[in-house]
Amino acid sequence: MRTIFDRWKYLLGLALGLALVISTVVALSMPDIYSSVAIFLPSSIQGADPDRLVDVTRGSARLEVGARAEDLDRILSIGQSLPVAELMIRKFNLYQHYDTGKPGSDAVENKTLREFASNLSIIHNERDAIELTFQDEDKQLAARIANAMVTTIDSINQQLTLENRRNVLQLYRQSSTSLGRSYEQSRQALIRARRRYGVFGIKEQGRYLAKEIIETEKELRVAEGGGPGNATALRRALHALTSADGGNVINLEGWTAGNDSVTLASDRLTDIQTRFIAARGAYEQAEIALRSRVSSLYLVQKAQPATHASKPLRPLIIVGAVLLTLALSVVAILLLELFWRRPVAE
Repeated sequence: MRTIFDRWKYLLGLALGLALVISTVVALSMPDIYSSVAIFLPSSIQGADPDRLVDVTRGSARLEVGARAEDLDRILSIGQSLPVAELMIRKFNLYQHYDTGKPGSDAVENKTLREFASNLSIIHNERDAIELTFQDEDKQLAARIANAMVTTIDSINQQLTLENRRNVLQLYRQSSTSLGRSYEQSRQALIRARRRYGVFGIKEQGRYLAKEIIETEKELRVAEGGGPGNATALRRALHALTSADGGNVINLEGWTAGNDSVTLASDRLTDIQTRFIAARGAYEQAEIALRSRVSSLYLVQKAQPATHASKPLRPLIIVGAVLLTLALSVVAILLLELFWRRPVAE
């Protein structure tokens, strides 16, 4: 074996030298590729719903991390979707950057999408976080695209509940408007009942009437018995306190007739008022929530321009090329030796 390699050592050395030189030239001519990594944690749609965050009465006023499998799958699906890729390509004019041609044709679109997809990696790591990596020759551009993708994923994730929240806002508005009309109608009805029956304060007015009637009747009895006082005047005063036609706005007959009506109208007004205030508050909260931009992602690490190239690994390319050349040369030498030493058939 040593004799064989001694015979081929110069050619073998030449092959290895050529492999070393060529691989070095090729490795040095390859452009540097920089990787920018953004790491974030998803939260569940329910936990990130602004309608819940602003309504502390529901007992769910905190935004919590939700590392459920469905949340992770949803974020990965959004990040790898075609609309996100097309948005990034148009936003950063990657047609020109990748030199794939003018947009518009299927060939150019597909070539640009393939190039973009080959530079993008979005995975679920062992810590239940999402790692989004983008590679490019321009390290500043790689970082900008990675951060823009995180923002876009967050926006699309929020849009999933936007239409439902708009419908909820419309329901809150309708409920608030309807209760407002009912409140005003009940208030006017209560005012009319109080004016008609002369009932303005049920408890206070009842005590006042009872006291006045008892005292007036007592004075009347004393006057009729020959004591001080004008019996005729007291009799008229007692009639005015007890009868609706006696001239008094506040009288026992009117109070008795209107007590139930005013009580019912007052209770209904209080109930509608409570519901109207609650509905108005819910509408205002929903309106604020709809306008808010509560992030559905927890950004652990923002993508930064890389300080060193991630590839190509030039030493590995050179060593690999030399070792591959050595292996192929050894195989070729052994095959040639076997061929030359094969006995010739007579």
